[in-house]
This record gives sequence, C-alpha cells and structure tokens, in this order.
Amino acid sequence: MSCSSSSGSEEEEEYDSYRKGGYHAVRVGDSFNGGRYIAQRKLGWGQFSTVWLAYDTRTSSFVALKIQKSAPQFAQAALHEIEVLSAIADGEPTHSKYVVRLIDNFKHTGPNGQHLCMVLEFLGDSLLRLIRYNRHKGMDLNKVREICKCVLMGLDYLHRELNIIHTDLKPENILLVSPIDPSKDPVKSGFTPILEKPEGGNHNGGGVSMSLIEKKLKRRAKMAVARISERRTSMGMPQNPKPQRSLEGIDMKCKVVDFGNACWADRQFMEEIQTRQYRAPEVIIRSGYTASADMWSFACTAFELATGDMLFTPKGAQGFTDDEDHLALMMELLGKMPKKIANGGARSKDFFDRYGDLKRIRRLKYWSLDRLLVDKYKFAEEDARDFADFLCPIFDFAPEKRPTAQQCLQHPWLNPNLTSNENTNDKKLAVGIKNLQI
Repeated sequence: MSCSSSSGSEEEEEYDSYRKGGYHAVRVGDSFNGGRYIAQRKLGWGQFSTVWLAYDTRTSSFVALKIQKSAPQFAQAALHEIEVLSAIADGEPTHSKYVVRLIDNFKHTGPNGQHLCMVLEFLGDSLLRLIRYNRHKGMDLNKVREICKCVLMGLDYLHRELNIIHTDLKPENILLVSPIDPSKDPVKSGFTPILEKPEGGNHNGGGVSMSLIEKKLKRRAKMAVARISERRTSMGMPQNPKPQRSLEGIDMKCKVVDFGNACWADRQFMEEIQTRQYRAPEVIIRSGYTASADMWSFACTAFELATGDMLFTPKGAQGFTDDEDHLALMMELLGKMPKKIANGGARSKDFFDRYGDLKRIRRLKYWSLDRLLVDKYKFAEEDARDFADFLCPIFDFAPEKRPTAQQCLQHPWLNPNLTSNENTNDKKLAVGIKNLQI
C-alpha cells in the first residue's frame, strides 16, 4: 500500500475493519497534524492502511497520506517503514534517486485508537496497472528500457549507498510519477483543493459505509456484464472488439515504493521474502539472501513489462508443491541448477536428491529465454537475443555472480543509442565483469 493515484486492489476494504485497532474512518475535508493536511479523496487501501490524497496547506501541494491501522502490530510495522523511509530521504536531498520520498510522519488519535501516519509524495499508477491498462500486451522495448533505467537507479541507491534490500520488488511496488489518466492528476487536471468539510458530512463513519456499499453494487454490476459477455462468447455470438490503447504520452518515469518489508543487508528480519512469482531460488531453498535477490525480482519484472506475462507462475499439483514447480520452471528456462547450489540450502533436501536433481519432477522441458521470446512472444531474433543477453546474467543461480544494479546500468541493451564503437567497448566491459565474477 503506497502513494499511488490508484493503489490497492479492485476490491474494497472490509467495513468491519473500521473498529478498535483497525482503520481510521476518514471523510473528505478532515484535517490532520494540526490542520496542515486536508483529506481530498481516497486513493486506495492495503491490509495495514488506507491512503488518501491530501492537500498540504503549508506547501500548497498535493501529497499521499497513509494512515495505518491502530493495533500495536500495525503500529510496529509503520515504525519500521518510517525508519527505512527516513534513511532513504536523509540520503537524497535532491530527490533524484527514483525512490519514493517521505515528507512527514505523525500520530493521529481517533475513535479507533492512535494511528501512525506517513506523508509521502503523490505518485501515479503502479506498473501492474500499466500492464493491465495495456491489456497484458508486451510494451515497446524503448519504454521498457526507460522504466528499467529508473528502477535500476533506485536499486543502485538502495543497495550501494544505503545497504537496504527492498525484498518485495514487483510491478505493484513501482509507481509511475504521474497517473495514466491525466484527469486523476490533481495538478494537471486543475483540481481545486477542498479546505473544509462539505456540508452534510456524516460524523459517525456512515460515509465510509455508504461508499463501500455503492462500490460493491458497482462491482456486482461489472461482474454481471462480464458473465453476459462470457455467455455470448460461449454461444459463438460476435463480440465488440476492445479498442486499442496507446501508451503514447504516458510518462514512463517511475519510482520504487512500499518499504514495509525492507531490511538492511546486515539486519534481516525474515527468511521467506518476496512475492511468489518474483522470488529468487536462494530464498526458496533457504541458502541466505543478499541485495541480488532484488535483482532477480527486477529481471522478472522487466520480462513482464516486455511480454505482458509473468515469467514464472508455479502451480503445485498432486505429488509436488508450488516451490518444486517453481524450481522446475527456473531450470527449464535457465538450465540445471549447479549441484553445489542446489544442495546448499536449509531446505535443499526437501526438493533435491544428492545429485542435485529434483526428487519429484524428473522430466524437464528446456526452452532458452531467447527462443521463448521469439517462439511465444514473436520478438525479432535480434531483439530477443539482445534482451536475453541483458536478463540472463541477472538470472544466474549463483547470487554472487549476478550483476549489480550499477553494472546493469552500463549494459549495451539499456544504451542502444551509443555509437557502435562505444557499444563494442561496453560489451567488452560486460564480458570483463562477467569473467571477474567467474
């Protein structure tokens, strides 16, 4: 849950969670921190918090106001995130590192308890929403490059300068600097800030209840329309084709957000990190992780932007688990995991025999990344080869051999406009780096 113009899922938070220890009920026009911030509209929600567009009366600017649930465990999580975000903000006074900026934090007391609040810069939609907006079609590679450069600069700052590991990098946790729809941008749309509560505002949380009921009704109506559409399709009736969506004019600059699970490299809190589809192999087998686990997640995200599909979508079945299927999918794409690595984790014996072969999934269908891009996603041969050349080193099973974010930024794929001589030198540099790692 972060600072997006449209964070959270398509569902709505449960009304029952507006209770002691839970969410704080906010109404448009409510003020926070001694009247400095005025709530304008809800941006989204998460399991720990709701996020509101707010107007900062001191700076005359729009911000994202994140209001945590009040129970002690949620307050503790917020304190950790504030600690990480404060370190990030203190280290970059120029705000040029492509990581979300914490502006302020404070406590707010309401009928459901005391809530820790964070004020963050207002950002746009997540890359997940951008992928959905593009109807899961692969994006133009120049746009993918632009996004990758921003994310890598953010990761380089976190890893090299601050020693912070994000631990949950994925499209949902990377936000565009501006909303896809300009009308959602309070500055570009000329939105006039609300500075006092509208007349007739409900003072007992009833406004929250009505809002949730209305949205549930709208959602049911959408589901009914979708069911009718499915019936028409199954009966062979013609469908109205969806109009093409253009990504032209959308600013692809983006920032890394959501540091609720972040840790310092030398002060880790959890063994199991990362969302399933973006999880690195060393996390699955429990052999310890470093900042290179973020790099694995980054490469998964880059593939998803370029193709519209997740690279790894493991599904357990009778006889094997999600983890085993995940490892099998990795090896089908990247080759057999070296025996020393396969048997080097606390959970290795759950998955591998002493020869480094999976115990319960014996037949693997190998398909290289460049062939996958050509055969399934219809990439041109050269585009597939160059993109795979960029991603494959990041997908090394040995975490210490993966290039850093700083090294990735020098890769020729990210710098296609260099002269051929410069590109040749960069390729030699990349080979030299790889040899040094080996």
